Amino acid sequence: MLDPKEFGFFCENLAARYLHGKGYQILARNYRKPWGEIDIIAKKEDIFVFVEVKANQTEQAGFDPELRVNPSKLAKIKRTAALCLEYEFKSMDSEWQIDIVSISLNQTTKKARIKHFKNI
Repeated sequence: MLDPKEFGFFCENLAARYLHGKGYQILARNYRKPWGEIDIIAKKEDIFVFVEVKANQTEQAGFDPELRVNPSKLAKIKRTAALCLEYEFKSMDSEWQIDIVSISLNQTTKKARIKHFKNI
């Protein structure tokens, strides 16, 4: 088992590779501001995509990682995404969405199960 920081870095890399393989252009990672943080900022077909990565080191029925994106976390992501568009990309009129990439590792098979929830 990895320590939480290493595990988070590993899963964000896995999510970025997954998204790149699906045709997303990765624009930034770990975008942090005092009011919030976005794991991955990407773009696909002129749509900015703000991605929250959630992961579990083991698969646990009923405890899927995506369930940890609660209303408070979602509000922080929305605020951070809107301000990022305005200040970093000077593009308030652009279409954008928030996605979740959920990753669960199977300790037996050493494989990751990735689920991608678009435009949540």
